[in-house]
Amino acid sequence: MKRIAVLTSGGDAPGMNAAIRAVVRTGLYKGWKVFGVHHGYAGLISGDMEQLEARDVSGIIQQGGTVLGSARCLEFETEDGRWKALRELNQHGIEALVVIGGNGSQSGAYALSQMDFPVVGVASTIDNDLYGSEITIGVDTALNIALEAIDRLKVTASSHQRAFLIEVMGRKCGYLALMSAIAGGAEAVVIPEVETDPEALATELRDSYKRGKSHALIVVAEGATYNAEALLRYFQEHRERLGFDLRATTLGHVQRGGAPGAFDRLLATRLGAGATEHLAQGEYGILMGLNKGEITPTPLAEAVANKKPLDMRLLELAHVLAK
Repeated sequence: MKRIAVLTSGGDAPGMNAAIRAVVRTGLYKGWKVFGVHHGYAGLISGDMEQLEARDVSGIIQQGGTVLGSARCLEFETEDGRWKALRELNQHGIEALVVIGGNGSQSGAYALSQMDFPVVGVASTIDNDLYGSEITIGVDTALNIALEAIDRLKVTASSHQRAFLIEVMGRKCGYLALMSAIAGGAEAVVIPEVETDPEALATELRDSYKRGKSHALIVVAEGATYNAEALLRYFQEHRERLGFDLRATTLGHVQRGGAPGAFDRLLATRLGAGATEHLAQGEYGILMGLNKGEITPTPLAEAVANKKPLDMRLLELAHVLAK
């Protein structure tokens, strides 16, 4: 193998640049030429790629986002779009591809591998919902950003004896909401995996005041049926009956933009290096993830076919600790 390419796709995650850097420098160490693809699969289809040297990835390990850029690409979801991408790879003499991203990105990686092109995925998504890795690039940093916001809001909530809703990211997975609720000492958590009754939530908040608490914090995942907007509307409509209203703060993409912490830099570096190591050994069609402290491969077919479940024991723990 002499020429490989690396791309980032889907939502950006703190630590992606550290993974890019690791792929480039370990690839160069093996004597390969390494190309960076701009704007994800869209850049792959258009042939928007350039050769990268060691100095091209200097000073990026501490940066959030992705220096290669990312974009959604509906065309790549079609067979014709994937053939265009494959032709560009062949025209540039690329022999293997490293894809850094989450579920959608790895579905694209698997589709290319089904066309007999060597692909290795690197698990990167702040939602931490990708099968094949206990924790993915960006999760730790996003969680700490959410936790800082919760700590700050708790001060205001206590000062005014108010109830606050804090909405964090997570369209289909409540991992960030659940972990930040436990770490932040929230009174309640609302996640997509479990249906929430607003009346029961109101009872929990009233009970917390009866137990002498000076504030109430509810962490909500954006993908929950009753997200922050829906809960805020419900409590406003029933304010007289429920006896109180809520204030809401939506963190949104603030969680994506932070500089990666030490954990994410190290994880991304290990996963990127693992990707080139397996390519060197002739192993592809796999996703690199972290399991039991080790960097391990999972077949892409398994990674895209399975959904990583949320540990419901932690939800029960959150309820116990909120008392």
